[in-house]
Amino acid sequence: MSVISRKVKTGSYESYMHEGGNGNSETIIFLHGSGPGASAQANWKHILPQLSDKFHVVAPDILGFADTDHPIVYPKNGAQWMTERVNQVLNLMDSLNLEKVHLVGNSLGGVIALHLAMYAPERFDRIVLMGAGGGLTQPTPELAKLANFHKDPNPVAFKNLLRWFLYDDTGKEELIDNIVAERLQIFEREDVRKSYEENFSKSQLSDMLVPPSALKRMKNPFLLIHGHQDRFVPLESSLYVLDYLEDAELHVFKKCGHWAMIEQEEQFVKLVREFFSRTAEVTVEV
Repeated sequence: MSVISRKVKTGSYESYMHEGGNGNSETIIFLHGSGPGASAQANWKHILPQLSDKFHVVAPDILGFADTDHPIVYPKNGAQWMTERVNQVLNLMDSLNLEKVHLVGNSLGGVIALHLAMYAPERFDRIVLMGAGGGLTQPTPELAKLANFHKDPNPVAFKNLLRWFLYDDTGKEELIDNIVAERLQIFEREDVRKSYEENFSKSQLSDMLVPPSALKRMKNPFLLIHGHQDRFVPLESSLYVLDYLEDAELHVFKKCGHWAMIEQEEQFVKLVREFFSRTAEVTVEV
């Protein structure tokens, strides 16, 4: 089904978003990951049409990325960036008259999803986290390269970076080249590059870590999806979160890196569709 793109008021600025399945009763908000030139389009363009038959799907460009309005005054640290992004999603929901939604968060988007569940649990139902960094305490070498990309941005370094997102890039040369071209074009914009530098140069992983005290109080049903060979956010991050969440299940893909929605697209869509299609069990007293 068709997906349209438009801007929506989110507080004092406008957020760019992709939307499909208008009129369906349940809404899923998709939150993309970070990295140079990251956007909702790059993360979810193959996923949204497949789920818009049954669900109202919404995927915004997270504040600081792509075509959402960029800050005039930048947040001072990672904690402030997170608060702004939590408020962005809540304001987006208010603008769209959405009282309660499901969430899918990839990487950084997964961390934002956890913070949303911590700050406004009544607004969210089921939550899918894919390669989420909520339990990541130390950056891997690959993640460090991503965070420092703005210091020397060039196509060769970027192509290497994207290769590392995948478990196996054999036969995916054209795919990688297309993603490099698409995302570099976005990253080379002055507003995007400046937001990236401001975000990554002033943020710490501790700004994003979700405490066990918060996780164990979350009552939402969670589906955790992780690539076994993820080198940006290792599997240990999902295992950390799984230890504390009350209602959670974990699906691990072997021979899969950080992009399960690309390397395991068919199975990813199947898992997400089935998880959001569940209804609460009804207990009949006799």
